[in-house]
Amino acid sequence: TTVLERTTKNYSISAGLVSSTTNARPKPTPLFMSDVSNVIDGKLSISLGKPLGLILEENDGSNPAFGSGGVIVTQVNEGGSAFDSQYASQLIQSKIYTVMGKDVSALSFDEVMDEIIGAPSPLDVEFALSASAVAELTGKGVKSYEDGAKVSITVQQPDKPDIVIDGRVGDNLRKTLLANDVEVYRGLKKKLGNCGGGGQCGFCAVELTDEE
Repeated sequence: TTVLERTTKNYSISAGLVSSTTNARPKPTPLFMSDVSNVIDGKLSISLGKPLGLILEENDGSNPAFGSGGVIVTQVNEGGSAFDSQYASQLIQSKIYTVMGKDVSALSFDEVMDEIIGAPSPLDVEFALSASAVAELTGKGVKSYEDGAKVSITVQQPDKPDIVIDGRVGDNLRKTLLANDVEVYRGLKKKLGNCGGGGQCGFCAVELTDEE
C-alpha cells in the first residue's frame, strides 16, 4: 500500500510515498555505463526506487536555463534512493525533465506529482542539472587550482551591480559570501528556514559560471 500526503507548493517524496517496510528498496542504477555518459546535454538519467527521498517545489523561474513550469529538487533526504545514489549532491537545484520517458518539464506541480506517483518502482527519471553540477560530473570547464591559492570571485545579483571579492581555494563559499555581506538567502522563507550551512535545504545554492 502507499500513503500519500501532498501540499500545494511543496511535496516530500520521502514522506509522501511510504512503501512497505517488508520490501527492500531497489538500489539506484544509472541508465548508462559511466558518470560522464550519464550526462547528455546537461541532463542526468538514472533509475530510482521508491521512496525517492526528494523534496520538490514548483519551478519559480529563477534559473533561466530551466525555463518555466515543472518542479525543482530543493533537498535530497536520507532514507530515499536518491540519497543512496552517487548523484545526491548534484540533484539539488536540478529540474525533473522526464519521468518514465515522458516530458514533464512544462507540466504543473500537481501533474508532475501524478506522473511520479503513478510510475512503477524503480522509475526512470531524467534531471536537468545546473551548470555547476554538469561541470562537477563531466570535468568540463573546471580549472585546477592548489588548495589555499588566492582567487577572485565575481558575484552577480539581480538588480545589483557586480562585485568582486577575494577568496581562497578550499574555503567555504557560503561563509565567504556572508563574510562579504552578500545576500545568500532571498525571501523570508529562506531566511528563517535555512539549515545554516548543513547541506540539507539548498536555499543558499548559487549558479557557478566559467570566467569569460
